[in-house]
Amino acid sequence: MGSDRSTSARLCVTGGAGFLGRVVCARLRERGGREPFVPRKRDFDLTQPDAVARMFDAACPDIVIHLAAEVGGIGANEANPGRYFYANMAMGLHLIEESRRRGVEKFVQVGTVCSYPKFCAVPFCEGDLWGGYPEETNAPYGVAKRALGVMLDAYRRQYGFNGVYLIPVNLYGPGDNFDPRTSHVVPAMIRRFCEAIDEGRDEVTCWGTGNASRELLYVDDAAEAIVQAAAAHNDSAPINLGTGREITIARLAEMIADICGYRGRVAWDASRTDGQPRRCLDTSRAERLLGWRATTTLEGGLRRTIEWWRSQEPTDRELQVSRRPSSCRPH
Repeated sequence: MGSDRSTSARLCVTGGAGFLGRVVCARLRERGGREPFVPRKRDFDLTQPDAVARMFDAACPDIVIHLAAEVGGIGANEANPGRYFYANMAMGLHLIEESRRRGVEKFVQVGTVCSYPKFCAVPFCEGDLWGGYPEETNAPYGVAKRALGVMLDAYRRQYGFNGVYLIPVNLYGPGDNFDPRTSHVVPAMIRRFCEAIDEGRDEVTCWGTGNASRELLYVDDAAEAIVQAAAAHNDSAPINLGTGREITIARLAEMIADICGYRGRVAWDASRTDGQPRRCLDTSRAERLLGWRATTTLEGGLRRTIEWWRSQEPTDRELQVSRRPSSCRPH
C-alpha cells in the first residue's frame, strides 16, 4: 500500500465542512498531521476553473481529497439532472487537471454507488461498472462520477498521475442531511417517524413499494477508509466501500420506526419510483488493498443517528428545512 504521507503532507479536503468531510478532517487531525485546508463554496466555486486555480494558490496541497458534490435523494435527482451532471463533472474535471498541472502527489476521488448499472449482478463488483447504464433517476450524477474514475485512470497511464478512486454505498450517521427536499432514505425516515410521534400521527407514508434494497455505510467507517487510502494507497483501480450487507427499504423502515418508538402504520406510495432495484457491494478489494472493513452495525449506527437528531434544538433542525416532508424517499 505504500508509505503514509498523510501526517506530513499539506492536505486539501473539498467538501471538508460537509457531512462526510467533517468526519474525514477529524480523522486526519487525530493522526497528528497538518490542519487540512477546507475550501468553502462562498470563497471558491469549484465548478469554475479560475476559482479552482485560486484554491490551489491558497492551499498549495500535496494531497487532494475530493468529497465535494451536489447530490440528493431520488426527488432531488429527478428535479436537477442537468445541474447534478454539470456540477459534479465540472468540479472533478477542473480539480484533477489543476492537480496534474501543479504536481499534486495524490488525488483521492470519492465516487458513488449510483455509477453502477441499474441491473447489476449482486454483489456489485468493481469490474461490473461498465456492464450497463445506471438507474435512470440517478444516471446523470452517476455517469459524471464514473467519468472521473476514467479520467484518473487515463491520467495515470499518460502522465503518471497518482489518482485513487473510491466507491461508497449510501452513507448515514450524525450530521446527515435531514432536509426533506434533498435527503436520502435514512434521515428522511428518521425525521418523518420522529415528527409523527411528536404530532401524534398514526400513519407515515414512504416512497415506493419498499421492495428495493440498499446497503448502508456509517459515516465514520467511510471516513476511516478514505483516510487510509489517502495515507498509503497508490492505484487508480476503483475500490468499493460498504458493509457487504443489503436490507430492503421496508425492513429498514421497520427498524427505524422501532428504534424511534413509532408504533403507527407505515404506508407505501407505489406511484413513486423505487430507484435502483438492489444495492449490495463486494468489498473484498477494500479489505485486500486497504486493510479496511466496516465495523459499525446497522442497528448501532441507526441508534446513534436517531439520538443525534433528537438532540438537536428545534432551531438547529429548521436550518436544514423550509417545509415538511411529504414522504420518506430512498436514493
